[in-house]
Amino acid sequence: MIFSIILIVVFITFAFYAIGKFLDIQKAAKTGQFIQAFKSDIDQMWRSSQGSQVVEYSLPSSVEQICFADFNSTKTGAKQSLYGDLKFVYFKDENLFFYPTGSAGAVDSTKINNIDLIEITSRENPYCITNLKGKVKMTIKKGLDEALVTVTR
Repeated sequence: MIFSIILIVVFITFAFYAIGKFLDIQKAAKTGQFIQAFKSDIDQMWRSSQGSQVVEYSLPSSVEQICFADFNSTKTGAKQSLYGDLKFVYFKDENLFFYPTGSAGAVDSTKINNIDLIEITSRENPYCITNLKGKVKMTIKKGLDEALVTVTR
């Protein structure tokens, strides 16, 4: 009888552990889909001569904000307190970060090519966009005489 109770407890513990791991995999997959879609939209806008597009992406609800940060310039704006946390996951050339750290599964930061990071972070560094109920909405734009794409809220 005691052995049966111990087995039941072990099986239930393993079930909760397995469910937790599956949810972590789901977070990582959703984050990966966001990164691929965002990079694709940025590259598409970069190849065009000009344009502006409002886009909305899905992210895990555990991600509170996505932030663009330029660690080669000074921190400015209202989100200066996040600067240290984001710098913790900055290794070489990443410019997009998920806050809080660890909330996006296995990915904490990534590099997005063809964006004008200096322009994006000119008023606020880091420049953060809030994740509302698992949705991130932003505007991707490029002017006629601009070489790189900018991102705004």
